[in-house]
Amino acid sequence: MAILVTGGAGYIGSHMVRALLRANRDVLILDDLSTGHRDAIPAGVPFIHGDVGNRALVGAVLRTYGVHAIVHFAARSQVGESTRDPRRYYTGNLGATIALLEAALDARVKAFVLSSTAAVYGIPRVVPIREDALTEPINPYGETKLAIERVLSNYARAYGLRYAALRYFNAAGAEAGLGERHEPESHLLPLVLDAALGIRPDVAVFGGDYPTADGTCVRDYVHVSDLADAHLAALDHLSSGGQSGPYNLGAGRGYSVNEVIDVCRAVTGRPIAVRYVGRRDGDPPVLVASSETARIHLGWSPRRSSMDRIVRDAWAWHGRKATARARSASSFTSRPEKDATHVP
Repeated sequence: MAILVTGGAGYIGSHMVRALLRANRDVLILDDLSTGHRDAIPAGVPFIHGDVGNRALVGAVLRTYGVHAIVHFAARSQVGESTRDPRRYYTGNLGATIALLEAALDARVKAFVLSSTAAVYGIPRVVPIREDALTEPINPYGETKLAIERVLSNYARAYGLRYAALRYFNAAGAEAGLGERHEPESHLLPLVLDAALGIRPDVAVFGGDYPTADGTCVRDYVHVSDLADAHLAALDHLSSGGQSGPYNLGAGRGYSVNEVIDVCRAVTGRPIAVRYVGRRDGDPPVLVASSETARIHLGWSPRRSSMDRIVRDAWAWHGRKATARARSASSFTSRPEKDATHVP
């Protein structure tokens, strides 16, 4: 019996695939590579290049490999983009996931773990945020994830599909050989580290006038490897008959944008210039998790999620990436001139 990881060539999905392999689980990957990377797929892991919204393809994959559980990462996840182009999120997130779930029900898949988000809460009234807090998303990204959670809840009652909706906060960090690679890059930590490396001249900070201690947004950062452990714990929880529902995943400690930049300066020992720009649409001032439910029911705790550890792990990966880029550039510029192609 196999576990299907959708979006398994992406940042968090690729870490999950490694966690499953370490746990000796049979795993396969479905990814359209729109944001994932082919080189993030381990050798020997079955890979299907395709869209999770293709119900016929997914159904064939589920039956062929005897899939009994799905871990669903494949989705669009940019808050700003979702406000500019909501159609892309309702079709690519909600519509595609419903098609995936239809195929899963037809194939009698037993368990479904959703990569959800703290964006379902909108602007929280109480911090830290518990799972029973009001869900009032303020952007289409959060709306689509909450809608998927509601579909899962209804399907669980009607059809017996067991599910866990993992509402995680800000994924960050890296492990050996894997790190954040988005095109274009929009996540804070890789942008800050690119500035430390001189790849970017500065870091754009979106808004310096929020109602927080230093005026910048506060977020709860959780190490990507801790997130992978939580997904594995959720699968085990569901397979043992555990209750379906949502689970917050965070470190329980918020860092402002300026505080993250300060930690990056300390870890890298390099100056990092900052440029303040206007707020982004759909950004709440503060998001910090209470992960007590995950601790009690999943036996999960964020063991690697101190900001210092997150930055050090991400910096180690970024350093290797920068070295590889420099070698590639050096190799190109050192080629004999006769190999160059000249365009008039």
